[in-house]
Amino acid sequence: MSDRTPDVLVLAGGLSHERDVSLRSGRRVAEALRAAGVDVTVHDVDATLLPTLREVRPGLVWPLLHGATGEDGSVRDVLEMLELPYVGAGPRASRCAWSKPVAKTLAAQAGVATPRFVTLPQSLFRELGAGEVLRSVLDALGLPLAVKPSRGGSALGVTVVRSADALPRAMVGCFSYGDTALVEQAIEGVEVAVSVVDTGDGPRALPAVEVVTEGPYDYDARYVPGRTEYFTPARLATDVAARVAEAAVTVHRALGLRHLSRTDLIVDRDGVPQFIDVNTAPGMTETSLLPQAALADGQDLGKLYRAIVEAAAAASD
Repeated sequence: MSDRTPDVLVLAGGLSHERDVSLRSGRRVAEALRAAGVDVTVHDVDATLLPTLREVRPGLVWPLLHGATGEDGSVRDVLEMLELPYVGAGPRASRCAWSKPVAKTLAAQAGVATPRFVTLPQSLFRELGAGEVLRSVLDALGLPLAVKPSRGGSALGVTVVRSADALPRAMVGCFSYGDTALVEQAIEGVEVAVSVVDTGDGPRALPAVEVVTEGPYDYDARYVPGRTEYFTPARLATDVAARVAEAAVTVHRALGLRHLSRTDLIVDRDGVPQFIDVNTAPGMTETSLLPQAALADGQDLGKLYRAIVEAAAAASD
């Protein structure tokens, strides 16, 4: 190991709906870092974590936690209190990215197109009447619609609604994962994911991954091999691919993210990238999109992850 490469403690697991994905991500990153000569341990998020962090004082922490605790900024707040350097966005940026309405608003202010949307807390339906609220949504946004929790990942609680009769059930499914729904116009087009990495020379986009699946790109489609077909790089015209990359880097900068992120976009029929959401802790499993993009870029995953670790450590000095 070079003098710039600290020992790394990978955080994986937790108690969110995405625990299994987090464990797989943590295992894959740890294996890649060890292959690149980095000293790595993996630790779950449990009652032994804080005593371990205080005693061991790892050189760097890499949170690979998905779901609320891992992505809402709270774990990063704890790491800041312990004065431990870590990979990824800080608490404030994490909270902005974790909230889809906030992220979409910041992206739009930075000039990135995003579908029209409304944010609806469950309490509003009780106060105003579900039928009237849904009628107003349909009048304002039309069909098709995408209904999703305002916070969350891995497409949990997400439904594409193509008929008015299906909207109430979609709202019920959404509220089982959170008390606030984001309802936006469902854009028809090419679905792409663009990972952004920064190893010390500024953020740059990896090749876009095109996602093709029969039916919704739901949790199973994301993590069960064979359910989804990926094209890396995405089958886009050169100018469109450049716009997609620019949009992802713009979002990364606008939200104040660090080291790595993944932006999900839909390229509409006019070739305009439409921002859907951004992930500050991208999945790192064998079917995840950032590793696919890095490999398509000709990179060795261990060397890339080590470079990210070294850049994060250098920035904390």
